[in-house]
Amino acid sequence: MARQFGTWNMVGEYPIEKEVQDVLRATDTLSRIYQDSASPYGVSLFIAFFKSQRSGVAPHSPKNCLPGNGWVPERSEIVRVPAPASADGIEVNQYIVQKGDIKNVVVYWYQSHGRVVASEYKAKAYVMADAITSNRTDTSLVKVIAPVINNDVEGAIQATRRFIFSSFPVVSAALPN
Repeated sequence: MARQFGTWNMVGEYPIEKEVQDVLRATDTLSRIYQDSASPYGVSLFIAFFKSQRSGVAPHSPKNCLPGNGWVPERSEIVRVPAPASADGIEVNQYIVQKGDIKNVVVYWYQSHGRVVASEYKAKAYVMADAITSNRTDTSLVKVIAPVINNDVEGAIQATRRFIFSSFPVVSAALPN
């Protein structure tokens, strides 16, 4: 995976803690921090790849994991964000969450076989269809998080959108098609 996407440079890479990996049960994970050299924003990129969902292993929805880790959702919605080679952009989940004095924008989606899906129910339906038509149940969960700086939620939202636009082609190419 690239260490730079446009003006975004990787500044850290963090292994997933064993306890988290034991619960997640992903085949492979990536967890990195990128900093935008053109702004004060940094983002974290997390990708969990699941080679097979046949044995009950499946992505854990951030919709459930965030509150379980003490994050209080202030706002959640499905939005379209611009992405290269996609005239209409891609549909993603966008959450504004808070834990104590810390506020973040969390954007995530499910990606498999060239499809980007916000809804976990639609993602499950595609997994079932893919299992029947191509004998494949692999999928990925992609999550981008930006901190809200000086209570500027819109700035953090724009940071996630700029990062997604810059990184989407490389991320997509790295995921199985």
